Amino acid sequence: MLKMSILPPVAEFRFPWEMSSVKDGESVRTFGRLVSYQPEESRATLSAQHASKEHQVFVKTVFVEPFNPIIGAQYLVLGEADISEELGVVIRARVFNCVDGVNIALLQKAISHQRSFFRERESKRSDSAPPADST
Repeated sequence: MLKMSILPPVAEFRFPWEMSSVKDGESVRTFGRLVSYQPEESRATLSAQHASKEHQVFVKTVFVEPFNPIIGAQYLVLGEADISEELGVVIRARVFNCVDGVNIALLQKAISHQRSFFRERESKRSDSAPPADST
């Protein structure tokens, strides 16, 4: 049976410092502070601090324009990853929302808890799977 889907795959939350491990075409969600927007290139740059290092996420905004960029505000992006030789991972945004006022430390904690829950649920599923027929 062929399963047809109109919707893209579910986007996994990735921290900005994890973007280097994203595969081409993978659906992802991430966040960061908007540090620049180049309307002529339909490209925004998000930034996030982690372990005393600044991490940048490049976002292609062509599908979410026009929008009113607020430099310095926190944004949440949902989209697919494109691998660029020049920039590395670029997120082709389907959703690009200003979420200024969100407690980023709390968001990071929630993402970590969600990951733990999914890992635990997956391990329970694999533990309860019936053994393969040995005949």
